[in-house]
Amino acid sequence: MPVITLPDGSERTFDNPVTVREVAAAIGPGLEKAALAGKLDGRLVDTSQVIDRDATLALITERDPEGLEIIRHSCAHLLAHAVKQLYPTAQVTIGPVIENGFYYDFAFERPFTPDDLTLIEARMAELAGRNLPISRSVMARDEAITFFRSLGEEYKAELIADIPADQALSLYRQDDFIDLCRGPHVPSTGKLKAFKLMKVAGAYWRGDSRNAMLQRIYGTAWLDQKALKAYLHRLEEAEKRDHRRVGKALDLFHVQEEAPGMVFWHDRGWRIYIEVQNYIRQMLRERGYQEIHTPQIVDRSLWERSGHWEKFRADMFTTASENRDYAIKPMNCPCHIQVYNQGLRSYRDLPLRLAEFGSCHRNEPSGTLHGLMRVRNFVQDDAHIFCTEEQIQAEVSAFMDLLFEVYADFGFTEVQLALATRPEQRVGSDEVWDKAEVALELALNRTGRPWTLKPGEGAFYGPKIEYVLRDCLDRLWQCGTIQVDFSMPGRLDAHYIAEDGSKRVPVMLHRAILGSLERFIGILIEQYAGALPAWLAPTQAIVLNITDHQAEYAGRVEKSLMQQGFRVTADLRNEKIGFKIREHTLQRIPYLLVVGDREMATETVAARTRTGQDLGSMSLTAFVELLQTAIARRGRTE
Repeated sequence: MPVITLPDGSERTFDNPVTVREVAAAIGPGLEKAALAGKLDGRLVDTSQVIDRDATLALITERDPEGLEIIRHSCAHLLAHAVKQLYPTAQVTIGPVIENGFYYDFAFERPFTPDDLTLIEARMAELAGRNLPISRSVMARDEAITFFRSLGEEYKAELIADIPADQALSLYRQDDFIDLCRGPHVPSTGKLKAFKLMKVAGAYWRGDSRNAMLQRIYGTAWLDQKALKAYLHRLEEAEKRDHRRVGKALDLFHVQEEAPGMVFWHDRGWRIYIEVQNYIRQMLRERGYQEIHTPQIVDRSLWERSGHWEKFRADMFTTASENRDYAIKPMNCPCHIQVYNQGLRSYRDLPLRLAEFGSCHRNEPSGTLHGLMRVRNFVQDDAHIFCTEEQIQAEVSAFMDLLFEVYADFGFTEVQLALATRPEQRVGSDEVWDKAEVALELALNRTGRPWTLKPGEGAFYGPKIEYVLRDCLDRLWQCGTIQVDFSMPGRLDAHYIAEDGSKRVPVMLHRAILGSLERFIGILIEQYAGALPAWLAPTQAIVLNITDHQAEYAGRVEKSLMQQGFRVTADLRNEKIGFKIREHTLQRIPYLLVVGDREMATETVAARTRTGQDLGSMSLTAFVELLQTAIARRGRTE
């Protein structure tokens, strides 16, 4: 007589072994219908799972995060089912859940076309509409190998052959389709109501370029059509905002094969870059940071002493000269310690804050490169704070105040926080780790913001806080971090003289707000769809004459505004004013200043915004005040 304990603490007693579905039915017919799976003693199982002992059980429905994952997992198998029906000679391989969806890899004699995807999706909808029961069975490993080989599924048989012989394998059947899977799956295909196939791409079998090239069909799946349509709308909006497309349209930057993963900044893009950099530079100066600059190429011995050669070698670009091996720096930390080590340091010198816009190179795989978002050469708003253990909390708190202010200035108000604590493999005593983790936790609590705990996900050298931005398309970007390091300063002989005269190793705080400037600017471009706030816009205003008669006056307006420090140009081409307004509106220039005979006579400008708002005629002094107000507001909307 199993006793089932439910999440609310209540108990249900049964005379005989029962399935998860039967437990749901005993609670109510609505729950039986809604149940997708169960969490039995903390483990996800199908609703057909038999319970023959006392256990805890939570029923998983669409309302639970696991519910959506099970739906997506089941959709991957629905995809495989449809492909096998339409293209019997295709071989199935693996089909995992990914962010927002799923994929399945196939071996097929010809490339899948867009028309194929349309047919496959239609067949998936047909199979889902039939509400086919999905059942689980168990098969011995060797029997499973024989079974799949009899079906011509050599890839599946190869997968199974790598599993220990004493393990039983679970198979799932829906109608005439059987697949190997750990599960769980939804009870029937009718639970799969909202899905769409997105694209097909190449993928090596088992991710190894030495193996055969397969075809990977990607799909997305959601709880209902409304959620699916919302997701597809976000994708459409993301495509419009794609920083590569916008960057080309606005002439900001480009990349090319001769320098993979490295950015060619054009004048307009470089203006944005410099503005972002100078803004951060000023914020750091106001908070007691010293800006330094260190070499890009450093002898291999330093990287060996710091530990990077052992742990990071594959990602480092190297070179040699005069029988010495060098590495192009992938990060700034060891070089900053070299600056710290120049001269004798006292406890009175701490905290010491060293900042650098250091150019770093990392040998990222070519397949992962993505415009500004994933590059091989990047610059960080990097800084390291050398301090005592007692100073950690104060420095972390001050850093977070700065970080939230910076993010707000760029227009980001939603920031997720997480504390990553000690991993199993680490350096430093438990006592020091305790102090560091408590200091970070207190600093987090001081913000009054919610935060999550990531146990065991800290670096080997210390715990860290991660800061994740949410953009206008509900995407998450991890940009900021502060990490406590007990290891590297000691490895590189950093020390200070304590108040009692003893030599002590300082704690090193690694911190960044924006992270990679390249990536952050890519995020900004997509956040604003290229229509950057006035303080960041490459051109803040453009002066447009109606006829050649106003060209000299338009030039004077341009010169006056430029002399006051604004980024202004004049378009004096002999084109119709409507044409010029449309063109510069598409260039996302914040303010368009039209000058005709009336404006020339009154020494005014007719101002309008890039959104088409007519601000009327105003004096140049009034426009300067307007622009200064917009610049001072930065990206804040409050």
